[in-house]
Amino acid sequence: MDDRYATDVLAAGWRENHRRAVPRIEASADLVVEVAADGFCGAVVSVASGLVELEDRQRRRRLFPLGPGFLVDGDDIVLVPPKQAAVERSAARTASGSFAAPETRARVARASRILVEGRHDAELVEKVWGDDLRAEGVVVECLQGIDLLATALDDEPPSADRRYGVLVDHLVSGSKESRIADTIARGLHGPFVRIVGHPYVDVWQCVLPRALGIARWPDVPRGTDIKVGTCRALGWPSDTPADLARAWQRILGAVTTYRDLDPALLGRVEELIDFVAD
Repeated sequence: MDDRYATDVLAAGWRENHRRAVPRIEASADLVVEVAADGFCGAVVSVASGLVELEDRQRRRRLFPLGPGFLVDGDDIVLVPPKQAAVERSAARTASGSFAAPETRARVARASRILVEGRHDAELVEKVWGDDLRAEGVVVECLQGIDLLATALDDEPPSADRRYGVLVDHLVSGSKESRIADTIARGLHGPFVRIVGHPYVDVWQCVLPRALGIARWPDVPRGTDIKVGTCRALGWPSDTPADLARAWQRILGAVTTYRDLDPALLGRVEELIDFVAD
């Protein structure tokens, strides 16, 4: 027969006897959690100094202290820092979000390549997709403007073994860029060329404003150079080419991963890499 008076209810540990143990889960990269206090739900982006950074589906990011107050699949959890091994695993990704390949000997560059309009486009692609491009042996070259694309293709014609992927600014219906792209796609070189682009006038605008701490990119009147007008609107120096170069370095420096870029650019670059790398 069970004797309910056989134990001392005030003995040490009486508070914990009937308390449910809350699981402790490491804040590993991409773990999706919900904040119990306000319902914010997002994936773990980073962990540092006792804080966890979460990003939701709208790409909004917020910081929260590690510990209790989180939910996974509706159940309470305690979020704890990841072990060093987990940190190392999460770091084994490239800036584009792909898994980093093990170090290998340098590859010979493919005949196929990616063409971009200018130096800023090339530097942005290199910063985010550089590891992927080196792993695939793909070279990025500057056109210095889409107006030169047809001549470049005639000088070094593409083929089934030498395909070109082309990234274009302002590729929207009715634009000069879209007319040139349509003409080339219907021409002799069309089968071996893939032309894609983003809707913005300049690649600067492909960097998300929040990465720079601004509300949005300014509207620059037609007839005003997009870079000069952007700098003036943001209160940055814009009188000399050196001023514009420093502005670009400020923008490029704000980019650390693909999460800092507009999705309108992300998918297009991935498409080009797939096209030229089989």
